[in-house]
Amino acid sequence: MVVLEKRAQREKRRLRARRRLFGTPERPRLSVYRSNVHIYAQLVDDEDGRTLAAADSREVGDAEGRKDAAQKVGELIAQRARDAGIETVVFDRGGNKYHGRIAALAEGARSSGLKL
Repeated sequence: MVVLEKRAQREKRRLRARRRLFGTPERPRLSVYRSNVHIYAQLVDDEDGRTLAAADSREVGDAEGRKDAAQKVGELIAQRARDAGIETVVFDRGGNKYHGRIAALAEGARSSGLKL
């Protein structure tokens, strides 16, 4: 039953965060999804309901581990945001705790010049 409690807690965090977070074309939402193997990030304009840019760990093949891959995904999404003319975003961690791969992705995006 621990797994169900863990999932319920994550969903509760996700919904709590989404009540406050809303992406606009000028300041889109950086949405992060973390699976057991990969990590995915996308810039979402919630007003029009469209994805402006996306990146995932399948695109960075030379990573030494999952945390390193997450950091490279953060750098990649920051590069694609710059190419789209976006400087600041709202960070949506998707109910995950700000720790490990989620924090590595955020730090990678920050180090590449994206303002969270």
